[in-house]
Amino acid sequence: MTGNRLYQMQATEPKALDPAGPNTRAITYIRRVQITSGLILFLFVTTHLMNHSLGLWSFEWLEAGRGVFVAFWQSPPMSLVFYGALILHMILALKAVYVRDSLRSISRTEWLQLVLGFSLPPLLAMHLMGTRGAHELNEVVIHYIDTLRVLWHFKPTMGVLQAVALVVVWLHGCIGLHQWFRFRRGYVQWRPYLLVFAVLLPTLALAGYIAAGAEVLARVQLEAAKPSPATAPVTAPVTNPYPSDEDGYDYGPAEPRFSVAELEAIAANMRLGALILLVSALTLRLVRRWRAQQRLGIGVRYDDGREIRIALGTSILDASREHGIDHASVCGGRGRCSTCRVRIAGDPAELPPPSEAELRVLRRVGAAPNVRLACQLHPTSDVAVTLLLPPRADAEAGAPRPGYLQGEEREIAVLFADLRDFTGFSEHRLPYDVVFVLNRYFAEMGHAIEAAGGRIDKFVGDGIMALFGVEAGVETGSRRALAAARGMAAALDRLNQAMAQDLKEPLRIGIGIHAGPAIVGEMGYGEARGMTAIGDTVNTASRLEALTKQHGAQLIVSEATVMAAGVDLSAYPEISLDIRGREEPLGARIVTTAGELPDPGPTT
Repeated sequence: MTGNRLYQMQATEPKALDPAGPNTRAITYIRRVQITSGLILFLFVTTHLMNHSLGLWSFEWLEAGRGVFVAFWQSPPMSLVFYGALILHMILALKAVYVRDSLRSISRTEWLQLVLGFSLPPLLAMHLMGTRGAHELNEVVIHYIDTLRVLWHFKPTMGVLQAVALVVVWLHGCIGLHQWFRFRRGYVQWRPYLLVFAVLLPTLALAGYIAAGAEVLARVQLEAAKPSPATAPVTAPVTNPYPSDEDGYDYGPAEPRFSVAELEAIAANMRLGALILLVSALTLRLVRRWRAQQRLGIGVRYDDGREIRIALGTSILDASREHGIDHASVCGGRGRCSTCRVRIAGDPAELPPPSEAELRVLRRVGAAPNVRLACQLHPTSDVAVTLLLPPRADAEAGAPRPGYLQGEEREIAVLFADLRDFTGFSEHRLPYDVVFVLNRYFAEMGHAIEAAGGRIDKFVGDGIMALFGVEAGVETGSRRALAAARGMAAALDRLNQAMAQDLKEPLRIGIGIHAGPAIVGEMGYGEARGMTAIGDTVNTASRLEALTKQHGAQLIVSEATVMAAGVDLSAYPEISLDIRGREEPLGARIVTTAGELPDPGPTT
């Protein structure tokens, strides 16, 4: 049964869950609501900053942009959408704080996003009341010149805070988008352009804000210098939400229903309310965690022998962080990156089933059936886990990956190549010359291998190991390996001609190719970790390469490879070789000059 089939069964078959466990459908729905509300708010901020940037041209452009902005966002449907998204986003932010089992699992980037987000209510409360609030409560139209007159002339401190708020809200949104996009295909290619946009738009908005503010100050000074307001020309319509020139606004004969002091009091209450909600969420979280600690009953055993006890409803990732166990999590435990994934010992069907969101991530990385995301797995009984990625894994480790990287047996073709008598060559050369020649050789051989569709596995000394057909299959892989041998021989001839003045004698190469079953997967440790292959097929290809020296040939290729490739090599001598570690002799063909091999046929 394939991993995807098992996941489908787990997702569709009903399974009783403990009431304290996660509601997988609710988790998926909440995540979608959080992303959707964030995108709506980011669109609002983007259009608002675009409007600000028009201040670089003129007040007329600025006001025209405001008309479009207001017509769209203050229409009844969009007002409902915007304020609904704002309220939902705030509620879900508080919920995210409340449900955290461990604050240690929050990454530095996520901490920055949270701090920026929770700083917005005090920064924007008065701005909201002075614009949309005054418009609704006092039934007046707020023009750009009205707001700028207050922020730049009458309340410059508030003007500075609005500039800070602009940067804060933009950073908060950009971090959220980055966290969401970073694991999606194509983001790496688009990231430089998105970064330019992320820097350019707020820069233009601030520049427009400053340019418009400077013009407002110039107009104020011009009006103050005139002897009589009766003779002063009208420079722009001024209709304001505040009651007197003393505060920067003028109603004319109308009396406002809410004075400046009352609007500021409402803004202060909004700040206080936001603070109370945040403190309440943190307090309730502490109470919830204290109660959970009173019923520690689930054991988690790690592959290094450590065992811990956790409360029902705690995720594996939070359990690791709470007990000082380094555990990778690029996305901060949001179920997006897959870097926290663990292998489960035992029957995975005994665990709570993965949500649809978790399934999508697991399928994306080709995870095995017994692999789960630690941030999404809330065990209801004792469990043993193995961490699959190093603690410092980056976002690339969570990118879509082939399933065979987890370890599979596949039919592939393996090529080994080695320079003949290179030790003698290097003994009479300076180290620089040896490295230079080797790098030229590796470049030529590597290009020939990759041009044929092969994958360079490793360079060892002056030797090369390459794999063919890991994804395409052994037939195509065998043809590609033979094509690579032809290309390598031709490339070596070109290299010898190019370096004839530097070489006392031409470089010579021996190549061995064998096809058969091998275990492929990602192996190694730290920086030396990568996809490779092991097994009898690999060892046999290496021994065939070693035998080329004994037979004075450039290539020895096994009959298994020839048959899989479907090429006719009957013109070349056939031998039977006793390969150490094999019970039966191995049939092979000796090719004196690999460049003379016939065309192996299509390699795609």
